[in-house]
Amino acid sequence: MDTESGPTENSINEEVNTEHVLNPTERIILSVFLATLIIMTVLGNLLVMVALCKDRHLRKKKTNYFIVSLAFADLLVALVVMPFAAIELTTGRWSYGDTFCLVRTSLDVLLTTASILHLCCIALDRYYAICCQPLVYRNKMTPIRVALMLGGCWIIPSFISFLPIMQSWNAIGIEDLNIPQGRTWIEERKFSSVANETNCVFLVNRPYALICSAVAFYVPLGLMVLAYQRIYVTAMEHARQIGTLQRAGSAPDSFYGPDHQGSSRMKIETKAAKTLAVIMGCFCLCWAPFFITNVVDPFIRYRVPWQVWTAWLWLGYINSGLNPFLYAFLNRAFRRAFLMILCCGDDRYSRHGSFSPRPYSASVNGTSIALRNTCFEVPSPTLQELLRHSFNGGAQCHHTP
Repeated sequence: MDTESGPTENSINEEVNTEHVLNPTERIILSVFLATLIIMTVLGNLLVMVALCKDRHLRKKKTNYFIVSLAFADLLVALVVMPFAAIELTTGRWSYGDTFCLVRTSLDVLLTTASILHLCCIALDRYYAICCQPLVYRNKMTPIRVALMLGGCWIIPSFISFLPIMQSWNAIGIEDLNIPQGRTWIEERKFSSVANETNCVFLVNRPYALICSAVAFYVPLGLMVLAYQRIYVTAMEHARQIGTLQRAGSAPDSFYGPDHQGSSRMKIETKAAKTLAVIMGCFCLCWAPFFITNVVDPFIRYRVPWQVWTAWLWLGYINSGLNPFLYAFLNRAFRRAFLMILCCGDDRYSRHGSFSPRPYSASVNGTSIALRNTCFEVPSPTLQELLRHSFNGGAQCHHTP
């Protein structure tokens, strides 16, 4: 018994004795970095919300409501979760009591999970619009369905946050992991002998770790991968269709030349690859380390160092600051609205001010689609919707009867 408990006691004592030891210089640098991160997250997400409120054109597109609800979730993360985590990290102690620790932890799980579920809904919305039924998308994606999806993004996280955490379901079975000196495992992990204070430590048992991680990360990740994989395949297929149309003479070679045809097709493929790679890459980079650790920790008797937990948790928080750039700043319509707000309504950034008529247009059955500076005959309804969603109104076309 003593032999078995000795390494456990040494491991905990080592963690406690080295916990939150920061010299004044390190504390100042860390405080400046965290404050900058929080301010940038607040401003970025607030700008997205203001843009939708002021620009009526943005309100017409249903996908933008997912983006704004995502911005609201990330804004709350920056306002009610990140500041307390930053204070605890820089001061080395939790001074707000056990009850508020549970509330803060519940808000953390609720808001970060809601943020991730919004990303999943955005992926499914784009998949449905581009790959499934593009011509009837606007009729199928009714305001009621959008509201139900948004409601699910906020209601589902409550079942893995406030309900189990406030009832301490996440700690069932952990209390029995007693260690020497008369404390339970949870009490020892919370207690800091250096500051003679307690820390807001969140420990979960194996069932909660598996269920919470599946709902908050692994299931949304799987859906996002499938959705974006299908969107990418569709984009590549339709890029080849555009190349075929160009070679067939839909766009005259004498007007643009053969080099422009190949470059246009490559631009579509490159845009699709880069956009999807950035979105999925940032999401996985920010959240995968935390949720992998969250599942592994209960199975190795909670021996993951607090430094690792802190690093992975703040990496996930950074995702809330990146989302405005990934889902709004890369959108041409949002960028135009941002410029209008930041430049106090400068006419140079009005909706039609920065675009000029294109020199060439073509039509099939009354439908014409523009790509960059060229309009092509597009017989595929799915391709029409793909281009409409991909370029966010960046190209202008004229219907030719």
